[in-house]
Amino acid sequence: MDKKKIYVTKQGLEELKHEHEILAKIKRPEIVERVAAARAMGDLAENSEYTAAREELSLIDGRIEELTEILKNAVVIEGKNNSSSTKIQLGSQVTVSVKGKKEVFTLVGEWEADPHAKKISHASPLGQALIGRGRGDKVEVEAPVGKIFYTILSIA
Repeated sequence: MDKKKIYVTKQGLEELKHEHEILAKIKRPEIVERVAAARAMGDLAENSEYTAAREELSLIDGRIEELTEILKNAVVIEGKNNSSSTKIQLGSQVTVSVKGKKEVFTLVGEWEADPHAKKISHASPLGQALIGRGRGDKVEVEAPVGKIFYTILSIA
């Protein structure tokens, strides 16, 4: 993984730290025990439990390594919690109008993006269109279904 900055909110950083801790201190030791127990059963060539446990251990080790790099390069972004914000930036909560409906999004770093929770990445097409824009601006985003137009109602 390269050494680029990884932007996260304070809450996102805490969630990543928590996931890292759970994997490193609880799940990995459990899987290591499973591998040892399966190894003790003998013939590893035909031992599906051993193979499954080794694969799971490999996945967990990969995620721990990934989280370690993320945490090492994380830069905490502060959301602007006042109504005087004039430009959209990382951490901003943005209310937009799209096709006559109000939508509220929070602009976050790539690692915490969660479309279901209305957390959009600053690197997404909508995120890129919103960054640096202000209240009243209209933005256009190219989507698979065609162009979608958003009007920025407020920034918090």
